[in-house]
Amino acid sequence: MENLPGTTRRGFLRLVGAMGAAATLTGTLAACGTTPAQTSAPTTGGSAAPTAGTAGTGEKITAAISYQLGTNGYDPMTTSSALTLAANWHTMEGLTEIHPATREVYAALGADLPKKVDDTTYEVTLRDGAVFHDGSPVTTDDVEFSFARVLDPANKSLYATFIAFVDSVTKKDDTTVTVKLKYPFSLVGERLSVVKIVPKVKVEADAKAFDLNPIGSGPYKMTDNGAASQKLVFEKFDDYKGQYPARVKTMEWQVIPDDSTRTNALTSDSVQAIDSVPAANLATLASTKSVAAEQGFGLLFAMFNCGTGPMAEVKNRQAVMAALDYDKICKVGMSDLATPSTSFVHKEHPAYKQAASQWVGKADQAKALLAETGLKEVRVLASNHGWFAAVRPMIKESLEAVGLTVNYEEKASSDVYGTIDGKPEAFDIVIAPGDPSVFGDDADLLLRWWYAGDTWTDSRMHWKGQESYTKVQELLATAAAATGDAQKAAWHEIFDVVAENVPLYPIFHRKSPTAFDPETLVDFKPIAVTGLSFVGVGSTK
Repeated sequence: MENLPGTTRRGFLRLVGAMGAAATLTGTLAACGTTPAQTSAPTTGGSAAPTAGTAGTGEKITAAISYQLGTNGYDPMTTSSALTLAANWHTMEGLTEIHPATREVYAALGADLPKKVDDTTYEVTLRDGAVFHDGSPVTTDDVEFSFARVLDPANKSLYATFIAFVDSVTKKDDTTVTVKLKYPFSLVGERLSVVKIVPKVKVEADAKAFDLNPIGSGPYKMTDNGAASQKLVFEKFDDYKGQYPARVKTMEWQVIPDDSTRTNALTSDSVQAIDSVPAANLATLASTKSVAAEQGFGLLFAMFNCGTGPMAEVKNRQAVMAALDYDKICKVGMSDLATPSTSFVHKEHPAYKQAASQWVGKADQAKALLAETGLKEVRVLASNHGWFAAVRPMIKESLEAVGLTVNYEEKASSDVYGTIDGKPEAFDIVIAPGDPSVFGDDADLLLRWWYAGDTWTDSRMHWKGQESYTKVQELLATAAAATGDAQKAAWHEIFDVVAENVPLYPIFHRKSPTAFDPETLVDFKPIAVTGLSFVGVGSTK
């Protein structure tokens, strides 16, 4: 979002806020949102992303985060909660990283981006002087160990599916590792970033302790994991020698799920930035702070129990998707900060193509499908996260409007998955948010998060083994080995398969609204993915 001629961004938003119309503001934000998604052959631009500035080297950064700690900890092999992932952006490093704001790929623990030896062989040399937070050096043994544990099926890592193209990562010598691929792959630099390098000795000695208090090599080290205090505290790691050193001595994130409390924390200047700005507070905040809404892949989805019960019938799944009042959900429930899904990815994504099956504006089709199947009653379990609170009753009302009796329940996100994991009898439909673009933007990664690994396809959707599942796996393999138009064509075919069979499917893609104090934060950029990033950010406080 660029400044308008003759005014500052903050001044413009203050003017809009003074008009007192949240709808006006959100419409403006919708027009200003940006999409940093990578193409199928993204530009890596050499070995480095732009380095951080030097101004704003203050004492402290404070923030309020809407997402709560999940049931798992911080171990980058297993964690998937928005809060812990955002924390790991600041404390952990991969051989490469994707900057949370610019989405540029840069060399992190690697001295340079992966060097191609041949079509299926790459090499990465470690950055000179890289050490972990406990002072021990980062070694090629640590790199080999970090990849091996993610790839080991026994560990059931959520990230293994992202690097399915990797055959092995092995130590070549004390400074270089060799990455062997199963087949040529066009996104090696981007994808290696999902594996964070951890100290082998510490993890093997006490994996549980590491999960709770991770030791990384990033610019900050965590000194309070939030388990008791409900705040995460980070300290500058003085021995960090990478491209984005910490620019403040300490950083504190307060865990504040309540929208009003989080907003008040910013307006009272007790924090400098908040995520998930409630739509009702946008205009008020704009009178004193900067507000932005960045378009990204982040979405609300409907997930179905495809193995047993009424949702094993695909026509019932289609009826649910067709029944939703998308216009009301997005315009009223999300205050125009969301767009009804017309494909698995949002319209601004480089791989976008409208899916062959469309569900928006199809309430009559929903009634016809239900008349055919005879479905009368469904169980809906929804995550209770605040940013889509107004949407949840609208979903229930939509289903009731086509004649369904809805047995409805809300739970915290961690409790939702604790309720359904491996328990096909526990639910018919789950409504929850998701945003795998925190790991990367390419369509292969986004698709694999939900449609490849057993955690989602088997333990949750109970879709694994069905004809449409098998077709998606075949197409994912085809796309992974392809490039350019051939790769996109395979992705587009997957979009059609999942849109028709809807094992899990987006209801809408949303803009991520962030508010911050531009007078005390230096080089801060709102991001299009879930969370907040202070990578390369300074403070005047």
